[in-house]
Amino acid sequence: MSWFAVYTTCRHEKKIAQHLAQREIEHYLPLYRADRKWRDGSKVTLELPLFPGYIFVRINRSERVSVLSVPGALTVVGGTGGAPAPLSDAAIEALRTGLQQHRIEPHPLLRVGELARIRSGAFAGMIGIVARKKSGFRIVLTLEQIMQSVAVELNEDDVEPLPGECGLAETGHRLSLQEV
Repeated sequence: MSWFAVYTTCRHEKKIAQHLAQREIEHYLPLYRADRKWRDGSKVTLELPLFPGYIFVRINRSERVSVLSVPGALTVVGGTGGAPAPLSDAAIEALRTGLQQHRIEPHPLLRVGELARIRSGAFAGMIGIVARKKSGFRIVLTLEQIMQSVAVELNEDDVEPLPGECGLAETGHRLSLQEV
């Protein structure tokens, strides 16, 4: 038996976990606590999936059909060649232990070469390209009007991914893919 990630219908992870429990299929849904403030001013602490859209199951490869028959379970995540890609027991155990011992929450994936928006500080709202991630993020910002670029070092909390090309026209900042 191995652990596999199952891609699920958005925001149905807890319900899928209930269905898996009823069918006696071993599963793991890592949850984290998040404080939210509603429009009426009330505050609440929610338990949300650490990996939205995913739940982990421990099954034999032949039991894939029983997992996919659960409403909302869309597919078992595959590796190269489309075969289900198993996760190590150590990775799942590290998640379980880490969630008990530390405050863990999701963080958007930022890769070198991707668009990112600066969330705070003097450059807040500007868009650039992630040039480096080691020991802080290096973001390249280009001022289109003079065709010049600058690189700025930021903390990871100050940077968020920018999906696709949206937002470029409204900011007036053009991007550069040059090496830094």
